[in-house]
Amino acid sequence: MPIFCSHYTLDDLGQLSERDDLGDDTPVLRAATDARTAGYETVCVPLTNDKWKARWRELCILNPNDPQDKLAEIEQRAEAWRSKPAFFRDEVTISRLDEAECIVPLISDWLELDASDDWVRHDAEIALQQELAYASYLNAQCVILPPPSNRTQVGSYARAINACLNSISFMEFSIRVPIYDAVTVMQVPSRSPSPVPSPVEPTSRFSTASAETGGSPPESNLTTWEMWDTIRTICGYHPRLTLTLDLTPPLPLSSTVLNQWLAEPIRNLWLPASTFLANAKGYPVLPKGTQSFIRDIMKLQPNVILSGTKAKKHPRGGELAYTQYVKHLEKTSPSVKAANTAGTVENFAMGYQDYLQAPLQPLMDNLQSITYQTFEQDPVKYRNYEEAIYLALKDRSQPGRVTLCVAGAGRGPLVARALKAVERAKADAFIYAVEKNPNAYVTLQERHRIEWGDEKVKLLFGDMRVLDVPEKVDILISELLGSFGDNELSPECLDGAMRFLKPEGISIPASYTAYIAPLSSSKLHNETRASKDSKSSETPYVVMLHAINILSDNGTGISGTCGPRVQECWEFEHPRKDPALTEQGLPLTNSHNARSAKLTFHIPHAGVLHGFGGYFEAVLYGNVGISIHPERMALISKDMLSWFPLFIPLKDPLYLPADAELTVSIWRLTDARKVWYEWYAEAFLPVPTASVSSPIWRDTLSPMSPSPDSSFLSPVASTPTIVTSPLQDVHHLTLEVPGPMSMMGDRHKEGVSLVKISQTALHNPGGRSSWIGL
Repeated sequence: MPIFCSHYTLDDLGQLSERDDLGDDTPVLRAATDARTAGYETVCVPLTNDKWKARWRELCILNPNDPQDKLAEIEQRAEAWRSKPAFFRDEVTISRLDEAECIVPLISDWLELDASDDWVRHDAEIALQQELAYASYLNAQCVILPPPSNRTQVGSYARAINACLNSISFMEFSIRVPIYDAVTVMQVPSRSPSPVPSPVEPTSRFSTASAETGGSPPESNLTTWEMWDTIRTICGYHPRLTLTLDLTPPLPLSSTVLNQWLAEPIRNLWLPASTFLANAKGYPVLPKGTQSFIRDIMKLQPNVILSGTKAKKHPRGGELAYTQYVKHLEKTSPSVKAANTAGTVENFAMGYQDYLQAPLQPLMDNLQSITYQTFEQDPVKYRNYEEAIYLALKDRSQPGRVTLCVAGAGRGPLVARALKAVERAKADAFIYAVEKNPNAYVTLQERHRIEWGDEKVKLLFGDMRVLDVPEKVDILISELLGSFGDNELSPECLDGAMRFLKPEGISIPASYTAYIAPLSSSKLHNETRASKDSKSSETPYVVMLHAINILSDNGTGISGTCGPRVQECWEFEHPRKDPALTEQGLPLTNSHNARSAKLTFHIPHAGVLHGFGGYFEAVLYGNVGISIHPERMALISKDMLSWFPLFIPLKDPLYLPADAELTVSIWRLTDARKVWYEWYAEAFLPVPTASVSSPIWRDTLSPMSPSPDSSFLSPVASTPTIVTSPLQDVHHLTLEVPGPMSMMGDRHKEGVSLVKISQTALHNPGGRSSWIGL
């Protein structure tokens, strides 16, 4: 459950100090009492007040028109402060430990860590260190930092934050970042990022660097997410660096733009009263797009900070209406409802979201009974297997006795389902159950004695690759699949078991296909880096993917060469007819099970690639299957519990700009002892060739027309406007090349070439970090 927090400004604290109904406590403790009365668990207050701001400005912002003796005296006092930064009692809002226990401190929002002036940044960083040291002294567990406001100096902002993270232990730094900045995206003149000089406003330490009075537009069309990405990258994905996502309007409503935040470490949602609209009855409600986003983001369980709710911006409902409304959104969140519903994957996986698990090695290792029991809780998988066996029996045209073999019987669930299918089909059938795990074989013997008997089932102990079955069978049933389909060596195992099958026999499953999609996930990237062993970043993991964003879409991209959002790597079919066999019916080598794929994805919005999601889909028989494909699993095998996706990590994140094209190469390789995967990625950016004279950027979500003289490097529409509506969509800018190419279906569109902009290392060469033993 998220924690609800009320934001109190300095003015709010001043008003509380004048009330006599909250006891004799300090303003901060009064705020905590007031907030609890209104249904909040905690409060968010500024750490310092205007007296601290005035002293800092007096010391650090000098007026060159002042007399030299006065300037020298101020500089002397400023140097004394820089050498030993400290507060006066009347400059802070909190001074006692009992006050700090119930608050989340706000670091001063006027500290310009990204100012254009070097000296302002220098002194702002000292002030930041002073505030953080004081918050640490008060045992604050988390502080909220102001957002960067100057894109050109975001690196300086991030460097200062990184220095503080490394000097202060335990405390979490949560940077307040607006979800969308219309000024930045629309590239209109912005406020000057540093103190603006005027006849009455001093400049900083005699600097003339920020003497422009009109401000200047940002240098590029970079979103607030990209500023956040710059900060966390410079800070090395520090685990104590999180996000306070500010939902102040305007808010983008494009789901693909909003989804990039789902992969980030969001600690808090900052939700001001100005984001709410009044419904027909006057109660505060949120725009539909904001409602949808909050329902989606609730799967991350962020704390909710409500601001300005005491200002009575809406006619009815009062302060309680805001919390009640957000709690309603949380309760109606699809992910929250699924997590609270028995039988769903989300409920089954509670506590395992984004938890890295090593894939099973069932050939090398004998599974424990508890592992079998976990998988046997999946009713969907066994229901579909039973249906596939039933249909295969019904479709048989030959009369007489039918023989089935369950290869890899485990503790017997597939044997039991096969018997049910036989009963439903009213078939005369006999089942051989093969199992190599000597411990599971004990359980099989018990079930055979109590449930099945010799008339229906015969148990065979041994490895299906070398074991002999008394007779050829009509239907071979196996469940040897991993999260990537073949990653638990189902192809290799079934190569041996195919000896049991009659020439016209049926294999269930008949085929299975591996898929991948490019993912962004700060959480998973940090998890793979947590180990000091470098192998952890070259090891595929089984993961219940949760705080992730799939970066690709279903578009073909500007070049027209990209595939769908989730793409097929390779397929295995059974029975196979192609490998050369020994006299015993076994393949001479395993080379026929090697595979490779080269896939190209369109990346519509800027993002950071942290790895790939691996999925599989299997055809059991006919139109019955099982799937964890993210776009088809709900249709094929909804709420199947047995498999979480595979996460295939990258050692280093790969930044991908909007409209980039990502080419992924992945190999399944083998030798006499093992099977392993290798992977590698390259990023390309479409650019016009020399034959295209005037490509333009088109805003696909608004009616604004591009300027006739726009160039490829101009990423904005011709008429900049400041958007104030909370219903405004974010602008999606895509490259449009004039000419006949828009009518062509060729693989390489005329007028566009791809420029390589980055690449990864080759991961896991030779299986040096991860492999599956034969």
